[in-house]
Amino acid sequence: MCLAVPGKVIELYNVAGLKMAKVDFGGVTREACLEYLPDVEIGKYVIIHVGFAISLLDEEEAHQTLELLKEITDAEKELGIGYSNQGEH
Repeated sequence: MCLAVPGKVIELYNVAGLKMAKVDFGGVTREACLEYLPDVEIGKYVIIHVGFAISLLDEEEAHQTLELLKEITDAEKELGIGYSNQGEH
């Protein structure tokens, strides 16, 4: 299964001629390539898939999506399922 996650661009820079960013995913930061979305600015929300920003979205939509992902994770923990529990059966 593939998952694309929204995050907030907090820093912009170039690496070997590629537009890159530090992206905040609710307290966890990761590097992402912005070459598909060259006009992204600091403070904007993007969807990241395998290290690439693939779409812009507004702040409200980003927060709604992050909240849904949190609810899924919380439900998985409560039910004892999910990636963190693989191999324990």
